[in-house]
Amino acid sequence: MREPINSRYEFVILFDVVNGNPNGDPDAGNMPRIDPETGHGIVTDVCIKRKIRNYVEAVKEGDKEYKIYIKENIPLNVSDRTAYQYLGVDEKSIGEAKKKDPGIDEKIRDFMCSNFYDIRTFGAVMTTFVKAALSCGQVRGPVQLSFARSIDPIVQQEVTITRVAITTEADAEKKGTEMGRKHIIPYALYRMEGFVSANLAKVTGFSDDDLDLLWEAIKNMFEHDRSAARGKMAVRELIVFKHNGTFGNAPAHVLFDTVKVTRKDLEKPAREYSDYEVTVFTENIPEGVTCIRMI
Repeated sequence: MREPINSRYEFVILFDVVNGNPNGDPDAGNMPRIDPETGHGIVTDVCIKRKIRNYVEAVKEGDKEYKIYIKENIPLNVSDRTAYQYLGVDEKSIGEAKKKDPGIDEKIRDFMCSNFYDIRTFGAVMTTFVKAALSCGQVRGPVQLSFARSIDPIVQQEVTITRVAITTEADAEKKGTEMGRKHIIPYALYRMEGFVSANLAKVTGFSDDDLDLLWEAIKNMFEHDRSAARGKMAVRELIVFKHNGTFGNAPAHVLFDTVKVTRKDLEKPAREYSDYEVTVFTENIPEGVTCIRMI
């Protein structure tokens, strides 16, 4: 097990979108997610985790300690089998293996945490191990993210486009083009908050190198994940609060309240990042906490 971090962290991410859909809602025709009561846009935590995973997988390709567990179109039990193979255990006779080695649950958990970056970072529910009667089926990760919420209410815009690719031969005989639709937000700035627990890092082995990779992935998560549907997205701020100790020196909400984002001109809609002002009231940060603006 690698040496875990020994400080607690909280962080604030500010990212924006221009003429794109940052996180479509499949229950609403893939329109941008929205809070129906306030009109503010929403981006889920799993959407951002997916981008972090994709970045780590790309830059750490081939590194056995930085494999990704939650992958598109890859069944979880395919990755689970690597742990059985490592320990020389037949997954069909796990009951006998547990009688011979009562500590096999912890060994499999430690193997998965050591070899899969997203498990030791975000945790995982490993369903195959649960079905095999092992008790390591769920691992709580030290890094957790909230939903992102736009600073201002968003405008969900439906844009009609022309398709020259006709679906069927019968349709091609009747018409030369088809109509399609894209859902976009002209502009929105989103705020997301996150937490890093040094206490939970002891369980998964989340290290300082892993933490540095997390910051790197957050700063670059849109750079290698471009899509016409998502428009132009960029991380504008990464503000990190580092505590002097495992359990921290201040409540998270007190630190988050020191970061204020305001629109400069309320008379016109925001269309770029410079329309906002970001202020960190460092004088309100309690003793024992250091604020680092990484972007």
